[in-house]
Amino acid sequence: MSEVTAGRRFGAGPLSRAAALIYTVLVVELLTVAACAPGLAGLVLLDRDASNLPLYALCALPAGPALSAALYTLHHRRLDLADLSPGAAFLRGYRANAFDVLKIWAPWLAGMTVVGVNLAHFHAAGVPGWWAALLVAVAVAGALWAAGALVIASLFRFRAVDVARLASYFLIRRPAATLGNASLLVVAGGLTLAASELAPLALAFAFAAGLLRNSRPMIAEIRERFVLDQ
Repeated sequence: MSEVTAGRRFGAGPLSRAAALIYTVLVVELLTVAACAPGLAGLVLLDRDASNLPLYALCALPAGPALSAALYTLHHRRLDLADLSPGAAFLRGYRANAFDVLKIWAPWLAGMTVVGVNLAHFHAAGVPGWWAALLVAVAVAGALWAAGALVIASLFRFRAVDVARLASYFLIRRPAATLGNASLLVVAGGLTLAASELAPLALAFAFAAGLLRNSRPMIAEIRERFVLDQ
């Protein structure tokens, strides 16, 4: 069956496009939640206490590959409305990227855990007040770096050290994208504080789409300057 015939059978109007988008949103959202399932039970059972920060990091470990697969799916989403296979793309992206993403995601979680524990016991340490501000700045910069590194590791094949360098480079090179990602982090943090740690997961598709949109200039420059095979 030709693409034209398939498109006509499915429909090409606004309603068909909306239905295709809704289908993709639901599938990606459900698969992202399912991929994060191993850590969800722990997040529900753990109390909001600084002593549980290492356990929080452990529970968040599956979220990296899951978000990477969502980014991969959205990036490779075809405009052909008759091609409704986001589930296959998600699984393909998960299998291809999980190991490489964990090389970035796990060290970042470990670093954020160390920063969080230091902030939680800041007064007991007896260090000056500016040290707390420095730790917060490190945490924010680290989160923005991780967002860029996650996109790079999800869409390209680089060594972990090269992903880290590129993410650091584009953190300053593309300030508009950095500010956009900062806005996403503020929203995610606000939802976590206002509701629960599971609240941002309910909007995983929206966060992935926003992260991918903010990263378009970075993706284009990487493809142009650092990818040999065009």
